[in-house]
This record gives sequence, C-alpha cells and structure tokens, in this order.
Amino acid sequence: MLAALGVVFGDIGTSPLYAFKESLHSAGHGGDPALGIASLIFWAVLLVVGIKYVLLVMSADNHGEGGTISLLSLALPAAPERWRGTVLMVGLAGASLFFGDAMITPTISVLSAVEGLHVVTPALTPYVVPLACVVLALLFLVQRRGSAAIGRFFGPVMLAWFAVLAIAGLVHALRHPQVFAALSPTYAWDYLIHAPGTGAFLVLGSAFLALTGGEALYADMGHFGRRAIRLDWFLLVLPALVLNYLGQAAVVITDPSAAANPFFGLFPSWLLIPVVLLATASTVIASQAVISGAFTLVQQAIQMGHVPRLEVRQTSKDAAGQVYLPQVNWILAAAVLGLVLGFGSSTALANAYGIAVAGDMLATTLLLSVVALGQWRQPPALVLAVGAPFLLLDLVFVTSNLHKVPDGGWFPLLVGAACLTMSLLWRKGKAVLASRRDEDAQELDAFIGRLSGPDAPPRTRGVAIYLSGQRTTVPTALALNLRHNGVLHERVWLLRVEAERQPRVPEAERLSVEDLGCGVVRATLRFGFAEDPNVPAALRVHGAAFGLDPQAASFFVGRDVPVASMRPDLSAWQEGVFSYLARNAMRSSDYFRVPPNRVVELGSRVEV
Repeated sequence: MLAALGVVFGDIGTSPLYAFKESLHSAGHGGDPALGIASLIFWAVLLVVGIKYVLLVMSADNHGEGGTISLLSLALPAAPERWRGTVLMVGLAGASLFFGDAMITPTISVLSAVEGLHVVTPALTPYVVPLACVVLALLFLVQRRGSAAIGRFFGPVMLAWFAVLAIAGLVHALRHPQVFAALSPTYAWDYLIHAPGTGAFLVLGSAFLALTGGEALYADMGHFGRRAIRLDWFLLVLPALVLNYLGQAAVVITDPSAAANPFFGLFPSWLLIPVVLLATASTVIASQAVISGAFTLVQQAIQMGHVPRLEVRQTSKDAAGQVYLPQVNWILAAAVLGLVLGFGSSTALANAYGIAVAGDMLATTLLLSVVALGQWRQPPALVLAVGAPFLLLDLVFVTSNLHKVPDGGWFPLLVGAACLTMSLLWRKGKAVLASRRDEDAQELDAFIGRLSGPDAPPRTRGVAIYLSGQRTTVPTALALNLRHNGVLHERVWLLRVEAERQPRVPEAERLSVEDLGCGVVRATLRFGFAEDPNVPAALRVHGAAFGLDPQAASFFVGRDVPVASMRPDLSAWQEGVFSYLARNAMRSSDYFRVPPNRVVELGSRVEV
C-alpha cells in the first residue's frame, strides 16, 4: 500500500494544486461559485474515479493487469466478429490519447507546485520555469531504477502529502462548516443550471482536472495489485482530497482574493516554503504515475503487435509488470521539457489539459461495456443501466473540454492522432509484408517430404532453431540458408513465439512441440503480454524434455526489409513511414534475448 501510494496516486493527489483554482477562473473570481464548484468536483471524483474506476473498471483486470491495452485484449475476443475492427480502433485510440496525457501531466503538475514561489515572493518568478525543467529532468533520469524502488522512496512523501491535504482542508472547513453542505449534489446541480451562458461547460472543463489520474490508477494496477490501490483510495486518498477541496472553498468564501491561488491560501506565510517543497516532491510523484502507466501500455502494445518492438527492461524480479523502456522515457522527457518551455505556466497548460484524458475515459467505458456483455455475460439491460450514465458523463466531459482545443488542447490530440496512425499503419504494413513474403514461399509439408527423397540436401551435425512466425510455409531464413549454403542441420526447430491475450502464461503451457519427421519439429513458445519474452531462458527450462540444449544450438533469424513496389499495397507516404519504423524497430534476436554469438541473421528485400 505504501509503494502504491508513492506511484499510483501522485497524479490525482496533486490535482488540488490547480483544479479548484482553474475552475474558479472559468467561473469568475469571488466567493459565490465556491460551494457549487466544490460540489461539482466532489461528485465528479466520487462517480468517475471512485465508482467507475476503482470499483468497476479495476474489476476488469486481465489476470491482475490493467490499462487500455489490457482491457482491449479482453474486449476483442468478447466482441462479435463484425465489430472487432471498431473495438480495435476504439482501444488503440484510447491508448494513444493516454500517451498524449502522459506528456502533459508531469508538466502541469510540477509547474503548478513550483509556481508556489510566486506566493512566497514575486522576486522568484524568473526561476520558476528553469527550476521546473531541472526537477523534471531529474525525474526522467531516475526512471531506470524501476517503479517499485521509486515507490518505496516516494511512499512516505505521499503519505505526508495526503496528511497535509487533509489537515489543512479540515482546519478551514471546520472554521466555516457551511462548506460541508457542498457534499449534497443539489449544489452542483443548481450551479450548472444557473451558470450564465456557456459558463457551465467552461467550469466543467476545468473541474475535470480533478479527475486526471483516474486512468493511471487502472494502468498501474499490474504494478501493485487491485487490493492495495482500493484500500489506499477509500481509506486515505478520497477523504484527503474531499477535505482539501472543501477547505479551499472555505478560504475563497472568507477572502475572495484568495481565488488567485486558493491551495496556497490554506497555509500561513511561515509554512509556504515547506509546503512548496513538499508540493514539488509530490508533483514529481504525480508524474511518476502516468510515466509508469505509459511504460506498461507500450510494453503491452509491443507484445500484442500494435507497435514496433522497442527495448524493454524488467526492473523487478518479482513483478513482471514493472518495466522501463528507455526510448519511451526519453521521448516523454523531450516532450515534457518542450511543453514547459513552450507554455511556461500551469494556467496556460490547463487549456491543453483534459481533452485527451476525457477521450481515453470514454474509450474505457465503451470497452468495459463490451467486456461486460461478451465475457461477463451480463444482461444487456443491466449493462445499459450501469454503462449509460457513465457514458453520458464521459460525453459531457469530452464536450466541455472541446473549447480547449484552439488554446493548446490540439497538442495531446495531435500526439494521440500520430500514435494511432503509427499503430494502424504498423499493423497494416506487417500484414502486407507477410502476405508478399509468403507469395513465393515453399509449402512446409512438401519441403519435409523432399527431405527423405534423393534430392534431399546434405545434413550437418548440430541443432538449428529458426525463429519465424510462418506456420505452413518454409521460414525465409531456412530457405535462404539452403540457397546460399546448401546444407541443413540434423535437427531443425521451427520456433514461433506467440503473445497471448493474457498477462502471464502458466509454465505448463509455455512450450508445445510437434514432430514433423526427418529431424524437423514445429514448436511454439507462449508468453503473456506482461512477461519478458526471454526465449533462451524458456528453452533452457522446457527444452530439456525434448532433448534440446539451447546453449549448443544456432539461432537463425530472418529479417524482412520492406522496399517500394511497382504494385504497391501501401501509398508512398505509408511505405516511407512503415520502412522507417521497420528499420528502427528492435531486432527480433535482441528482443527475444538471444545471445549475439548464437545468432545467424539472413535478410531479404520484400516489396510492399
């Protein structure tokens, strides 16, 4: 629970720094809207985060793993065949939007904390942006240590943070006990009804900032488990958030000028510097929640074949879900630092923040409904009764955030669109590449039949393991080896590595072997999408039963290089992007942890 507190709740736990302030700015300064806004935030947090995510969405775990890709892996087989393309698009769109959110969250969180220096003294204002850049750079530098180690270090800090949130809010709320009336939904409803013009939508778009981090709870579930996250939420996080928002409302009612920064108005001047330091440490942890979630999401997407292979480092011997992806880390770091320098303040970033999270939450509701209908076999009437209110709530929040698009909301949408385009293009390009590669491939059954005939190639001692996804045709690497060397090993393993739509595969189901005759076997290694696909390690454990010693074998790997075709299935720009992705993807031998001195790589050019 302490480690989960140090990673999972940083994002939503630091939303009091800016959510109430930005909501007041949208409504106009003064104490009149304070109770209505506090009521809006309370019910939004309770319904969307507490009930939807913590209770409902986190029940849709895939053997303990969470996140959009994990939920997609449950929804695809549960959906009717004719709807699977649409379900895939919805899931990948949600995952892409989450990646855009992972760039903005660290930026706005750290900036909002460091901006507390304004309150201490205006003379420190020029140092806000440089200090935020230093803090964020250090955060990305320590990512390689893994979320568990970071969580153990940050857990006590977050415990202190939530204690400060609760105590500071409670002190002011008790001085003005009328703010507890905001826990009634009538205050939220009355405010929305009587808000002038488009004011209600503007305030809803700002109040939505209090929900950012809900999706990260689900994405980080595989790191710490559902039970720890639920206990943290209901015992500590939710009460602390509610008390703090009520306390901010009390401060603004007492002193309308405090609306400029109501969070820091909770504290006396002599406490401001310690609170700024604690807030900065807490916002660093807020960033950790979405960064860890982004690592998990991309790792799962790689295993499921949605994006090119990247380097994935396991950071824990005990928890397979704790990973570090260097390329993703530095892409996020560059984007975050660029956003700090480009926007320069949390208020400016608030105009960009929210639209991507709202879209991701909408995708989650749709996927969860598919799972409830197709896998849980819930009655359609029950799914409609439960899902429709949340779907309506998601649509309201998406609509209320649309006004942010011209003022910066275009950025996460652009990132999401780029990620979605890359993913769809990668899937299409792989399908075209496989189809073109197999056009002239030799049938495997016919090939094995010739191995016992007079024109059989000579055999040499040893074992050759051909890593290939081809099942019914001769692997490209095997065909090239025979063409150039004219010899075949005595024992040949045709090995296919499959990623299952579950996080972990039982060891009893890890390896299956089929004897095809003439010294050739067809084998399949299965890994879950949250596992490290270490092929030599798995063969050492399971290959002995079939007389295989992977340390004495040679691994043959084919590398298909896409080139332009006179009859293209991809347009010129698609072919260029796919070729770039294919060239820069991690080599399969490296991804499957095959020692370099045991690998023979044979390449071929394939027209796309």
